[in-house]
Amino acid sequence: MSKMYESSGELVNHWYAAGQSKAIKKTKPQLVTIFEKPLVIWRLKDGSLSVMLDRCNHRNAPLSKGRVINDCLVCPYHGWTYNKEGQCVEIPSEGPHSERIPNKKIVSFPVKEAYGLVWVWMGKDKSPNSEPFEMPVMKEQGWHSYYMETKFSNTVTDLVENFMDVPHTVFVHKGWFRDRKQICINAKVERTADSVLVSYDQPNDSIGFSGWLVNPKGLPMKHTDNFYMPNITRVDYIFGENERGFIITSTCTPISPDETMVYTLISYKFGWLTPIAKMGLSAYTRKVINQDVWIMDIHGKNIRKFGETDYHSTQCDFMHLYIESLREHAVKDSKKLSPEPIIKDIEFWV
Repeated sequence: MSKMYESSGELVNHWYAAGQSKAIKKTKPQLVTIFEKPLVIWRLKDGSLSVMLDRCNHRNAPLSKGRVINDCLVCPYHGWTYNKEGQCVEIPSEGPHSERIPNKKIVSFPVKEAYGLVWVWMGKDKSPNSEPFEMPVMKEQGWHSYYMETKFSNTVTDLVENFMDVPHTVFVHKGWFRDRKQICINAKVERTADSVLVSYDQPNDSIGFSGWLVNPKGLPMKHTDNFYMPNITRVDYIFGENERGFIITSTCTPISPDETMVYTLISYKFGWLTPIAKMGLSAYTRKVINQDVWIMDIHGKNIRKFGETDYHSTQCDFMHLYIESLREHAVKDSKKLSPEPIIKDIEFWV
């Protein structure tokens, strides 16, 4: 029994990314852990997927260490064999006596493939009532994109706040993403029933590499940071009338209380440079994300060291407070009304 899963309230009733589609092969089952629940994923001959708990009903051996034979999963310990619904269909030690096979199934989970990712519905009491989050601009003309997978030693809440946090960029990413200029930034922060939307008034601002690649013409920049329940952030830098752009979309999958796997979609539109931009962009984005890995690691360790959070917030933290209110409501007060919508104008310096 996963304590994390049982204590996460409505947060479990959503789609969570379990990996990139291209990583799930037909020949080998794969282990993925979500909310401390070990799951096994495998692909059938027709290309479809099956997901269920990673334990055999016989002696609890991990099925992810077994084999896929004729669209069935074979346990590595005693050869118990399961079909895609989790029903045992063969017990070698029982020979021809199929009537002795127990009817108890292994718990399975709904699974979908969309936007290059495998999504698992983790809901325990509800069937899927939505589609996986629509990753942006993947099919729009002029845009290219790629995924990055990163394991962080911190919580989903702290990570999504980090991904939407502007002030940290002049310290954690100094010289790579933004330098300190002591300019005032005005922003509008809006909390809805299931999102936190932030728009910045900074048309003359820039990000680290924009001068020579993203925005060589010095077009005005539109910057938005959006959070969507329960675990997704989308950060947009759009230049001119959508002439150029750089979008970072992150979906966070909780592994344990202090570990999170993040699938980051990097989308970019740089005019004629777009087809060749990935050669340098992939190294750049990995460097920036690794800087976040570092700060989130030491941040999480310090929280665990003190055994509590003691946050004191300023205006630039309103979006974080709104994110916390939505996620905490999903854990504790799901039967009550969501925090009421609110719009707040803020200012801060970077």
